[in-house]
Amino acid sequence: MPRTVPESGPEVRDPVSFDENVIGWASVADLGLEGTTGGLGGELVEVGTLADFVREVSLEGPRIVVIQGVIGDGTRVSISANKTVLGAIGAEFHGGLRVDGATNVIVRNLKVVGNNCSDSPDDCSGGSDAFSIGDGAHHVWVDHCDVSDGSDGNLDVNDGADYVTISHTKFSYSGQRPGSHQFSNLVGSGDNVPSDAGHLRVTYHHNWWADNVQERMPRVRYGAVHIFNNLYTASGNNYCIGLGYYANILSENNTFVGVEDPIQAVKYSNQDSVLVTRGDLFLGTRGAREGKSGAGFEPPYAYQLDDATSIDKSVRKNAGPCVAPNVFTAAATPECVAP
Repeated sequence: MPRTVPESGPEVRDPVSFDENVIGWASVADLGLEGTTGGLGGELVEVGTLADFVREVSLEGPRIVVIQGVIGDGTRVSISANKTVLGAIGAEFHGGLRVDGATNVIVRNLKVVGNNCSDSPDDCSGGSDAFSIGDGAHHVWVDHCDVSDGSDGNLDVNDGADYVTISHTKFSYSGQRPGSHQFSNLVGSGDNVPSDAGHLRVTYHHNWWADNVQERMPRVRYGAVHIFNNLYTASGNNYCIGLGYYANILSENNTFVGVEDPIQAVKYSNQDSVLVTRGDLFLGTRGAREGKSGAGFEPPYAYQLDDATSIDKSVRKNAGPCVAPNVFTAAATPECVAP
């Protein structure tokens, strides 16, 4: 694998947008961790087959696993604790990635393609997610990925998962599917799951909800979820951000372009739900876009807001994996080259 960036060629992406440390809930020290570091300090290994990938992400202890090429046959693979999974240029995983009960996991620079309802052709919602974080998993960071065609959802966070950041990632569907179940990101699996209370703290920043996403960008139950500087262009949708039971959402400086119901704070909420909005930008949208009053939360971590007017251009450019040669440093941080 190339270990250096060429001296000439495409412009290197702004290091602030890619070579950053984790921001958001995944950076918060709690539950015995000082933040999310993944496999930092562990051996760096490269894999090019599904079998090798399964073996490496199942081993105990810290490990940095670099995927080369296209792997996966539709099966679901669980990633164990203290792992960083990185995609080399052009890397893809086909099937379902799972972080179930594991702690301190990073997945970056990878295209993840779900089963597109082939595992449940008569009922998409009975199939698997392209990526799922659950069963009490905590301190998980998903960054600069492209996640599409999950049968049930693209990337769901549920079952008491906590301290999650999802950043610089693109979500989409390749076309119309059976039953039109094109619901991208669910936080919290049910209206009456009191065990989720006090968990499901998730940050979404600089992500792009793009072609053919209909709903759940995200839809939230119970969690304290911070959504800032994201781009929404999924025209023909039903709604974008959905406020559910007992959810507390802070939406800041997001940009919505040509979508329906950018912020749906009424249909799925209850009397304890709160949605605070600040600085969101609506361009050619229709329908609901108001928050729901109540005691919001202030994020306990440092972050810097970009002006909403810059989000359309910057997120289109920077969301998703790199498309040119990159280098894996001692800290396992890819330096990204723009399209």
